Amino acid sequence: MTLLVCTALTATPALAADPAVEARLQRLEALAEAQARQIADQQTQLRIQSDQLAAQNAELARLREPQLADMAGRGALLAPDQAMSTAPREYAQVTPPPSPATPPQPVGAPPPPSRPVEVAAIPERSGVLTPKGQLIFEPSLDYTHASTNRLVFRGIEIVTGIQIGVIEASDADRNAVGASISARYGLTDRLELQSTIPWVVRSDRVTTLAQRDETITRTIDLDGKGVGDVEFAARYQINRAKPGQPIWIAGLRVKSDSGTSPFEIDRDEFGIAKKLATGSGFWAVEPSVSFLFPTDPIVIFGGLSYLYHAPKDIDQVIGDVRIGEVDPGDSIGANLGFGFAVNPRFSFSLGYKHNYIFPTKSEVGDTKQKSESLQVGSFTFGWSYRLNDRLTLTNSFEFGATADAPDVRVVFRLPYRF
Repeated sequence: MTLLVCTALTATPALAADPAVEARLQRLEALAEAQARQIADQQTQLRIQSDQLAAQNAELARLREPQLADMAGRGALLAPDQAMSTAPREYAQVTPPPSPATPPQPVGAPPPPSRPVEVAAIPERSGVLTPKGQLIFEPSLDYTHASTNRLVFRGIEIVTGIQIGVIEASDADRNAVGASISARYGLTDRLELQSTIPWVVRSDRVTTLAQRDETITRTIDLDGKGVGDVEFAARYQINRAKPGQPIWIAGLRVKSDSGTSPFEIDRDEFGIAKKLATGSGFWAVEPSVSFLFPTDPIVIFGGLSYLYHAPKDIDQVIGDVRIGEVDPGDSIGANLGFGFAVNPRFSFSLGYKHNYIFPTKSEVGDTKQKSESLQVGSFTFGWSYRLNDRLTLTNSFEFGATADAPDVRVVFRLPYRF
């Protein structure tokens, strides 16, 4: 028994002193320390990534509002000349660190933030505001065509198909081409100022046919060109963009009477115009309110406006008839539509707009005359292509939906950001 105990006591230190076992223990300890350092490094990188991701999301939320801009078929109020934005893409969640039993894997750098898609095809004065300190220079070309055909019978009808009197028919084709230069400036993050100088070229052909004892046909060709009515406008963003809420924008537009007035053009002895006017001849003020509602992947837009014309005492004799005070009809306007960004460069919009124009009141001689009210409705379509970070091409169409509306209107705009 004593021999066995002594043998055991002698063998224990010999086992502990085995070099192979000692080396293996050291390797295991080194591996455990390396894995612990790797886990600590991964946790540090994950914390850094989490902080970066939070900062990126905050920056995207801050940029979400101004980059609705280029939607105007225009720009950063969209700042739509020109561009509206959709919600940014979501990032994948960071996976938890692997367990010590899992071989360590590189975490890698966080993905770059995706750029919000902009919708620049939204109609003018419906987009987001120009960012603070940014100037947008916008040349544009505008073509409008309108035609009317009227048949008037003055007399009596004895039986169906037998008429005694005068039949008059008229066919009018009216064309107008306008070239304008606009400048928009972001005075603050919420306030935008704009001015527009137009140049107008008009051409009318009116053919009248009168059936009396014989058919009499008369054709009148008129034209006119010159500076149109210069405009000034201001737009203010009422609220800041928040998820699930629309952006509200208040606007005020002032139209001057810088163009040639209908009462300033030359006329013959019968009071018939020899040229066409390039302006309305009246000052006008138009307050408005519009909204933008981003809902991925589209942006819904709409608005209401009221155009007030200031009456004027003409006090002029035209064709032996004195024209006194003229009060042009005011108008109420509304529009509604949506814009869709197909990709970061191309977007389009569809909508409808309608204006109700009140009757015009005029003093003609000793009488007061009142015109008919007008209903002017149009379907709208537009598209926009971003050529580069500074230049965007925008094209819009309006197709008449009511009898009083022009047949078609085509507008090209090329806003450039400084």
